[in-house]
Amino acid sequence: MSDTQTSDIQAGETQTGETAAQIPVTVLTGYLGSGKTTLLNRILSENHGKRYAVIVNEFGEIGIDNDLIVESDEEIYEMNNGCVCCTVRGDLIRVVEGLMRRPGRFDAIVVETTGLADPAPVAQTFFMDDDVRSKTKLDAVVALVDAKHLPLRLKDSKEAEDQIAFADVIVLNKTDLVTEDELRMVEATVRAINPAANIHRTQRSGVDLAEVLDRGAFDLKRALENDPHFLDAHHHDHDHVCGPDCDHDHDHHHHDHGGHDHHHGHDHASPIHDVTVQSVSLRAGEMDPKKFFPWIEKITQLEGPNILRLKGIVAFRDDPERYVIQGVHMIIEGDHQRAWKDDEKHESRLVFIGRELDAERLRRSFEACQAA
Repeated sequence: MSDTQTSDIQAGETQTGETAAQIPVTVLTGYLGSGKTTLLNRILSENHGKRYAVIVNEFGEIGIDNDLIVESDEEIYEMNNGCVCCTVRGDLIRVVEGLMRRPGRFDAIVVETTGLADPAPVAQTFFMDDDVRSKTKLDAVVALVDAKHLPLRLKDSKEAEDQIAFADVIVLNKTDLVTEDELRMVEATVRAINPAANIHRTQRSGVDLAEVLDRGAFDLKRALENDPHFLDAHHHDHDHVCGPDCDHDHDHHHHDHGGHDHHHGHDHASPIHDVTVQSVSLRAGEMDPKKFFPWIEKITQLEGPNILRLKGIVAFRDDPERYVIQGVHMIIEGDHQRAWKDDEKHESRLVFIGRELDAERLRRSFEACQAA
């Protein structure tokens, strides 16, 4: 992290400062066969009353009926429900800038990553490019997961694990193809990789679009307002979305508010796979900013490649406001969120999701940043 970035964080300025003109961007990830195409087709064809711009890697892969396309303009295809679809054959930034020049605009942008892709570079585009950042804001990373084939995917692919680890929202699809016990094991595995994401159980990508688009899940300030337990280590907000024929047992709400934890899975079932991604949840009291900021800068510099995501709320001594911080690899941002409420405990919480993290060293060095 550069000196400039550090001073931005210390000044309490967010690098993705929102303005009314910013368009929310959803990054959609998931393996081939997970249901991404079905979901994208719904966005581009359903009469949902919103105007979405969907950016896909190859338009041909989507397979949209020609009668849904009103007109085509280079790489941008207009749909008769007001949405547009465009292709990325080269530079994502160029495509986004082309979309932003269109009159009338749209309500949100959905960017689909290829099945094998790590979503981090796509997400980083919306942090790093000043022009794109001034016009858009990253809203959520959504991962579609095939409940039937996840064990196989995890066995032969690090990317499948990364997609889950990086997500803010997980659509656990094809739940009708597995038994309830299998589903619990799959869900426990997903939770072991990423304890902080919201999980939606679906069949045929039948999730309410409002649950995955414009959620504010990447915007940590908004996510914390929507769900005060967002960073609690064992918080399971499964928000199941099932079809009318669903017979699932929806009773998995479990809260635990204690200490730090080093996760390898916790739920009503054991994980089906020895995951290589781990999450480390840290909790401490009020921090000394003169200790905390150099510490977080050092950690992200040294461990950046191993840190997929980091999120947290920090309580600073003599600061009346909660400070939220989050990072993607070595890129980090922070901002004051709101004043502490009278009945709130002034404590600091951080969650790291990554590989080869030294949980004990993180805990010890984090606690050393506390105000004397």
